[in-house]
Amino acid sequence: MPTPKKGPRLASSPAHERLMLANMATSLFSNTRIKTTLPKAKRLRPLAERLITFAKRGDLHSRRRVMRVIRDKSIVHKLFTEIAEQMEQREGGYTRIIRIAPRQGDAAPQAIIELVTEPVSAKQAVVKEAEAAAKTAAPAADAEVAQEAADVSAATTTTGEADKVNADGATEDKAATEEVAGE
Repeated sequence: MPTPKKGPRLASSPAHERLMLANMATSLFSNTRIKTTLPKAKRLRPLAERLITFAKRGDLHSRRRVMRVIRDKSIVHKLFTEIAEQMEQREGGYTRIIRIAPRQGDAAPQAIIELVTEPVSAKQAVVKEAEAAAKTAAPAADAEVAQEAADVSAATTTTGEADKVNADGATEDKAATEEVAGE
């Protein structure tokens, strides 16, 4: 068998790695946090986030795709009901990896991978509301700018006529001034 091109495997074969990641994902969803080695946590993160994204969709096809990886129906039910509900406002970043002290026996780098259960910060919610308001206000602002441009062009036309009148009025005033000065 040729050597895999995408980097070293965590286990002896791709099938063993797939099963190991599925077991770790099952443990993560049942306990909300697990302690493992750093490379395993880094390999688990994309899988777990993809499964949570499927759970957020909530349809039958997504449930069946999650069931391919996680074989425990009670964990899948928990993922689709509780965890997906907690992650509803979040657009990504469902997991967090925290590095901890190395393992005592072989000094392997350890990490805790956990689900991010805190609600999305108010600052992000305000930014999203402001962006949404800006998008809805943009067509209205374009209409206002067009109206202002029409008003300015109308005012320019009116001002141009007023200049003619003023110019005629000024000429008449000069003539009146000359008559007064000439007497």
